[in-house]
Amino acid sequence: MRSPLCLAPQTAVSFRPDGTLPSHTRQESPIMNTAFDPTLAESIRKSGNIAVIVIEKTEDVAPLSRALLDGGIRAIELTFRTPAAPEALKAMAAFSGELIVGAGTILTPDQMAQAASAGAAFAVAPGLNPRVAKAAAELGVSYAPGVMTPSEIEQGLELGCTLQKFFPAGVLGGLKTITTMAAPYKHLGIRFIPLGGITPETTAEYLRSPLIAACGGSWIAPAKLIAAHDWDAIRANAELACRVAAEARA
Repeated sequence: MRSPLCLAPQTAVSFRPDGTLPSHTRQESPIMNTAFDPTLAESIRKSGNIAVIVIEKTEDVAPLSRALLDGGIRAIELTFRTPAAPEALKAMAAFSGELIVGAGTILTPDQMAQAASAGAAFAVAPGLNPRVAKAAAELGVSYAPGVMTPSEIEQGLELGCTLQKFFPAGVLGGLKTITTMAAPYKHLGIRFIPLGGITPETTAEYLRSPLIAACGGSWIAPAKLIAAHDWDAIRANAELACRVAAEARA
């Protein structure tokens, strides 16, 4: 059972003469359990890749899903950047039990509710919004906030998020930055999903690190290929992504 965020009441506190708090006012920092379901987290780790996609038309769902599946992709982040996103996610989640379909670019509690209603297996965001994390916990949706600094990593950990999205990875130093920043937190079991500027070459580098759960790649099914209905090219990209992941983790 995921517990909601517990906020400390905003009341005045009188300190003792020695500067300590009275015993009745002491409390642990609030922690929200929004960690990924362990089975889901392991499935995503095994996949190695998360195809990040933007869908404008729901009629593209079936051929796109088939192309990704045929290429070996099992995890998908469907971004909530278009009006079609909720219905497209619902259709993609129903397309095949082999697909793990998550919602991306979740910026508000209302979007989190839409994603949950559409059947999202997980949700990710470009940043860390406690209101969105609270909504995820209340709805029972596995959630990975976006982070780019040690302070944000700690805020995520405070919310119970040990799986975090590192974004935008390509312009922030990539794996070198993740490795350096994660050093103080490795003993807590933290893992990252890098997104932003990921290529087949950098995917291999990332996936050789135990800090990386999976790589998010918009290059696998970019918007221009979806618009052109070039399902063969998308399938080829998916096959390449899966081959790179297998070789990196061999």
